[in-house]
Amino acid sequence: MSAHEAHGTYDAVIVGGGHNGLVAAAYLARAGRSVLVLERLDHTGGAAVSTRPFTGVDARLSRYSYLVSLLPHKIVQDLGLDFRLRTRTVSSYTPVERDGVPTGLLVGGGEERTRKAFARLTGSEREWEAWQRFYGMTGRLARRVFPTLTEPLPTREELRRRVDDEEAWRILFEEPIGVAVEDRFADDLVRGVVLTDALIGTFADAHDPSLAQNRCFLYHVIGGGTGDWDVPVGGMGALTDALAAAARRAGAVIATGHEAVRVASDGRSAEVTYRTRGGEGTVGARHVLVNASPQALATLTGDTPPEPAEGAQLKVNMLLKRLPRLRDTSVDPREAFSGTFHIAEGYEQLATAHAQAAAGELPAAPPSEIYCHSLTDPTILGPDLVAHGYQTLTLFGLHTPARLFARDNDAVREELLESTLAQLDAHLAEPLADCLATDAEGRPCIEAKTPLDLERDLRLPGGNIFHRELSWPYAQEGTGRWGVETRHANVLLCGAGAVRGGGVSGVPGHNAAMAVLESPGG
Repeated sequence: MSAHEAHGTYDAVIVGGGHNGLVAAAYLARAGRSVLVLERLDHTGGAAVSTRPFTGVDARLSRYSYLVSLLPHKIVQDLGLDFRLRTRTVSSYTPVERDGVPTGLLVGGGEERTRKAFARLTGSEREWEAWQRFYGMTGRLARRVFPTLTEPLPTREELRRRVDDEEAWRILFEEPIGVAVEDRFADDLVRGVVLTDALIGTFADAHDPSLAQNRCFLYHVIGGGTGDWDVPVGGMGALTDALAAAARRAGAVIATGHEAVRVASDGRSAEVTYRTRGGEGTVGARHVLVNASPQALATLTGDTPPEPAEGAQLKVNMLLKRLPRLRDTSVDPREAFSGTFHIAEGYEQLATAHAQAAAGELPAAPPSEIYCHSLTDPTILGPDLVAHGYQTLTLFGLHTPARLFARDNDAVREELLESTLAQLDAHLAEPLADCLATDAEGRPCIEAKTPLDLERDLRLPGGNIFHRELSWPYAQEGTGRWGVETRHANVLLCGAGAVRGGGVSGVPGHNAAMAVLESPGG
């Protein structure tokens, strides 16, 4: 679409063509509203994209976001998306050395096998029984809380009644998650595996009084009402491609290369100014939905932007000629890497890494987790790569806040990548470097992204993958009926920074569309 075509007035102008903006566009267009999506890049998808990052290599990787849990089946069904997920038979593998012997904990492959894995690691049934009780509790909570994400915001008391389990409410909503982890589990490694769900993308200690870690844990265990994290067939780009197709099919206009620079609203109508290579233009709107950060929203509307919440992760994409062999020979690498492979994520290791990072130092043993997309879904690799046994690896590093990279982003990135891979190598029977594929120019197929890189590439404030600290999924002062409202009556926030945002879910997009359709004359 060229600049001169973005004109007139639309029922809804959506700023940003990430997955939430596309969800909102599809819902509104299907409801008969005229919709224009303005996307500054030359493609849609935002952080939920697939790319070929390695020169001359036919591997289409999910570059920034990897797995799907929080996307309601309702959205897939409502929008008729041509999109599939595959479950992982292994949930996780966590290697460790005890008494000089390499061992580990494999969770998955059936209940009996998992029970034996716990007994092998800990020497008794106690931790397995505690695990069953704890995740039985989170499973019951997930089935009650997850459906509320696409409903108007409940009050705190309404959600508490919905949960109908005072112990679960106390553990997740009232006291630091570290209390429950330490009360229920004795083994350091098991404790660490439980805690990791509270720390992905969140820089916090297990006992942080803000309960930021609890909110992170909650969103990691309620997805789909099960807490499962599934593999998108074709990569994350397959989801956003399906969403863009659904929006266009319903009549929405998607204008790439159009960067919104200003939103003026009187509460009833609005005007959006955008910039293209050919200059500036304006378009009218009854409603404006901003699929961007709260900081970007404030910049567009001329309001004072909130302080960014610092991101704290390292993201690494790799292509291997083969999976590395493990020191723990009791586990097949194809199983270990098909689930989430935890590295340096014992409970005490996580606490030490957080304390070091909080003191302004890189963690000596950086914690991270890895998974191999291509084991579950080889379609992201070209046929030749599949035939030769190539595999992808995706690594997510924890406890590396943006402040650590401020002095020299490139140098610190390399230092952190080296020490992170050294933690992995400690559990391998061969160096990972020996398994890395090379691109058409002979360079190793590995790329790393720091919070500062994500801020630059995706405009994530502070590199925070959630745009800001995650919120509780209930109404609080100023949150509005759907959690997407702003002080401008016809301007809505439909990105990850909305209440019940964060993760690849489409929930803010759905909720913003519902708010528009419910509004007077919407």
